[in-house]
Amino acid sequence: MKDLLTMIFHDANTQWVLLGTMLLGVASGVLGSIALLRKQSLIGDAVAHAALPGICIAFLFLGEKSLIVLLIGATITGLLAAYCIQFIVSNSIIKEDTAICLILSVFFGFGIVLLTKVSQSSAGNKSGLDDFIFGQAASIVGNDVKLMAGAAACLILITFLLYKELKVLTFDPEFAKGLGLPASFLNFLFLSLLVAAVVIGIQAVGVILMAAMLITPAIAARYWTNSLSKMILISGVFGALSGMIGTLISTLSVGLATGPFIVVTATFFFVISMLFAPERGLVMKRVKRIQFNKKIKEELVLQKNRKGGYHEL
Repeated sequence: MKDLLTMIFHDANTQWVLLGTMLLGVASGVLGSIALLRKQSLIGDAVAHAALPGICIAFLFLGEKSLIVLLIGATITGLLAAYCIQFIVSNSIIKEDTAICLILSVFFGFGIVLLTKVSQSSAGNKSGLDDFIFGQAASIVGNDVKLMAGAAACLILITFLLYKELKVLTFDPEFAKGLGLPASFLNFLFLSLLVAAVVIGIQAVGVILMAAMLITPAIAARYWTNSLSKMILISGVFGALSGMIGTLISTLSVGLATGPFIVVTATFFFVISMLFAPERGLVMKRVKRIQFNKKIKEELVLQKNRKGGYHEL
């Protein structure tokens, strides 16, 4: 424990990683809550996988691992994947889940092909490019965190400014159109925010596990409240705690991947919420049912005793 505290307070790299994963958790939790209620959580999974070919194309085009350029490439292919899904659903008989599966498979398969080509190339600085698949939070440095922090702050700010519009569009799209809200633009904007959240997180968590960061804190928060604003707040807290605890656990032993531990921590919060949330937790529901049945039995016994007393009179 003492060694862990020493590492946190004296190791600058650990501090950067800790801050970066916490910010990632907050942004993912906030946007994931809205995506969950809009039934667009799986689009985040498709976007995360679609980011891989963009990273590889950016590397092949530039010839070096510049994080900003790689993230721009990931953003372009992520947006392309999201809009392809929307286009297929709007202009064909294919349902959304099928379109997501199709786009995810095509883009990720193309990304693996490009990654293989990169690994076979003669470029000397290609090492570590495959870390984007599973994430490599330990490689995050100060400049990376500043970029993640700025992007996460912008995502949270835009979501806050458009909270009312997104709320109406989420729960009643027809009413939102009746109010004159630009529904198409807001859908386009939210998909862009979702893509941005995925892109800033792939370095820490990876393209495979990033979808879990969007979905898991939001599902956990859903058990605790019926209010969207409270759900967003709780989800952001769960996301931040997942990033912090997952990072701290991974620092206890050399070689432990940070990204998977973050996802495991988020899953732990989900399990606790599913079991012990006051209103919807399975254990709490069982306890309330037992208490209710006990109360009914007591009332039946009282009624029976009262009837017995009337007969005696």
